[in-house]
Amino acid sequence: MSGGHRCKASGMTHVEWPAIKQRPCAPATPPVGREEPELGHTHTRAQSGRQAAMALLSCPRRHPSISHLIFFSVYLLFATILPILDGLALGGDGLYREILRDETVLRLKELGKISDGEGYLERTFLSPASIRATDVIISWMKDAGLTTWVDQMGNIHGRFESANSTKDALLIGSHMDTVIDAGMYDGSLGIICAISALKVLKVTGKLQRLTRPVEVIAFSDEEGVRFQTTFLGSAAVAGTLPESILQVSDKSGTTVQDVLKLNSFEATSASLGQVKYSPESVGSYVEVHIEQGPVLEALHYPLGVVKGIAGQTRLKVIVDGSQGHAGTVPMKLRRDPMVAAAELVLTLERLCKEPNKFLTYDEECGCFTEESLAGLVCTVGELLTWPSASNVIPGQVIKLRSIPHQVRCWCGHVS
Repeated sequence: MSGGHRCKASGMTHVEWPAIKQRPCAPATPPVGREEPELGHTHTRAQSGRQAAMALLSCPRRHPSISHLIFFSVYLLFATILPILDGLALGGDGLYREILRDETVLRLKELGKISDGEGYLERTFLSPASIRATDVIISWMKDAGLTTWVDQMGNIHGRFESANSTKDALLIGSHMDTVIDAGMYDGSLGIICAISALKVLKVTGKLQRLTRPVEVIAFSDEEGVRFQTTFLGSAAVAGTLPESILQVSDKSGTTVQDVLKLNSFEATSASLGQVKYSPESVGSYVEVHIEQGPVLEALHYPLGVVKGIAGQTRLKVIVDGSQGHAGTVPMKLRRDPMVAAAELVLTLERLCKEPNKFLTYDEECGCFTEESLAGLVCTVGELLTWPSASNVIPGQVIKLRSIPHQVRCWCGHVS
């Protein structure tokens, strides 16, 4: 991550990194809509990738600005592109700042305004805002010299192949969908940084020197907000999307198949199969992403390298009770499902904070289960009651909860 000097014996060459400006500490993720302050006047010049990284990482009590981090994030992609590029001698700090920082920030703000919500960012799978965003992203990909298309799951692809390219491609990208009331950087950062990195190669005449195909993918669905089914876009590319997914419906009763057909996709098992990439066609995949939490910021680290990925289990829980009048049913005769649901929420919180109190062990267990559950978290993201009236004891409570955890070996059972 920090190396700018590359060994020529491995087919990689020295890279000159432009100046990086530093300024006093700024919030790592300012609220959407707040203008990013201009970079300060004091700066240090970094002549290599190692120096550039140290300029970011050596000062633990101050944070670089968002613009600063975006600027450096695009450079991280060059570390991935370098092995498949026959030399990289890009010149001109002005060019770097114009494309890698200034234009990237402007595009992030532009994409952040494409929303189905009024006053907040919401862009779910194949929603009207998603379709508008598709046209914008395609125009940016073409501007970077990429050949573009949209597959049968709504994923946007931008690809470049030189005459001497090998068969296996480097894939770069992220997701274009968002949660409700999202931040503008989630997903969009990985897409736009990738496009910006390739645009620099195009502008400097180096794109033709790539020795491997490079493809940017903007996945149509990762969050799973609309259909409560995550990774529709990438699962289709990986070939792991079940045919039954077509019949899953959103809250309005519209199925995945319905929304695909509404947007002129075939929406059949055969069309989903066409999206799959063969393992032989993909050499590697890289993604730049914001931190979705406060850990790096709390440690005063502006950047981190992902070593594990959070797996997620989503559950829909229905708690039944006895519906009654809120003012006339005595407490001792009530079967209030809201109370039971509240107790369950608190139990789940205790489970994540103190897993050792909830574990039973197999005879064959040979590892530390408490350690394997150390990163377990749980969120109850939605709670619905019926009939949802202030003077009625609910007869039923529906909870949607997710249990993300880092993928590792588990020994034991949560009881």
